[in-house]
Amino acid sequence: MNSTCFKSLGLAATTALLCASVTGLAQHPKKYLSQPLIKTIYTADPSAHVFNGKLYIYPSHDIDAGIPENDNGDHFAMRDYHILSMDNINGPVTDHGVALDIKNIPWAGRQLWAPDCAYKNGTYYLYFPVKDKKDVFHIGVATSKNPAGPFKAEPEPIKGSFSIDPAVFTDTDGQSYMYFGGIWGGQLQRWATGKYEANGSKTDLMKDDAPALSCKVARLSSNMKGFDGPVRDVVILDNNGKPLLGKDHDRRFFEGSWMHKYKGKYYFTYSTGDTHYLAYAIGDHPYGPFRYKGIFLKPVEGWTTHHSIVEFKGKWYLFYHDTQLSGKTHLRNVKVTPLYHKPDGSISMIDPFK
Repeated sequence: MNSTCFKSLGLAATTALLCASVTGLAQHPKKYLSQPLIKTIYTADPSAHVFNGKLYIYPSHDIDAGIPENDNGDHFAMRDYHILSMDNINGPVTDHGVALDIKNIPWAGRQLWAPDCAYKNGTYYLYFPVKDKKDVFHIGVATSKNPAGPFKAEPEPIKGSFSIDPAVFTDTDGQSYMYFGGIWGGQLQRWATGKYEANGSKTDLMKDDAPALSCKVARLSSNMKGFDGPVRDVVILDNNGKPLLGKDHDRRFFEGSWMHKYKGKYYFTYSTGDTHYLAYAIGDHPYGPFRYKGIFLKPVEGWTTHHSIVEFKGKWYLFYHDTQLSGKTHLRNVKVTPLYHKPDGSISMIDPFK
């Protein structure tokens, strides 16, 4: 899930940025690169996987809860998950209905944000961030024998988990890793000391000359329901081998991470958040470090960007979202477009508008 935030510039400057951005969108010809996969419900943050030869998409389910927009993202008040599936990229999309409802998560308080799914030994594991009854984000897990659900949640969140945007990558050796974290409404900055600081900063975006707060990664246990080892930082380095700094808003991590492997290299992809790019960095190990390589998706319509990358029938695809259907920040729709790796390993630029 993505929070809707700009740098801490003050109200006047933030308003000016918003007005300029809205004006830019109004002048854009609005010729979208791709069309929404489904129009009967609002969906966002698509995590796509291939199970049993079919594409399954695990998105957030946006609703209009009547909550005014604010910096904490309270208007993203999702309450359940719907799972989508496709036999072919250009074929019909099936909505399998409610796979997990917040009322059936014993420890949950509010806000079911961006989920992901993994498979092991006949069981599908749905990972989800939700605020507990004290309004602190943790990551839970639910299980099913069917990739479309329904899923049954474990009674407690994953021990040691925090923040949002779980993305699970299973390597070719069978070991799975979870990448997670999101700044601002995602509360990652409140865990900077290793403990939750309820009155901590809303963001670290003003710490310009310090290494940027980054994503977290943890190895998953054999039962896929816990962490096996410590939570580590995902280190993103520049061309000089130095960590990206807080002021580097076009390149630094903000939220929405993903991992895919291509020709033996690990591609860590993520949203730059307040500048709305999707960026990528490449490493030799799931833990990194990762060397920043560039951006591969220009800003979409809307204030958030969250994605997944998957290989299906020998081709690679990017799943993402925008606000084509509603024009509203919190009512989004998922899309898909081809993604291309160049011979040198770089990723071709994608413009969400034609």
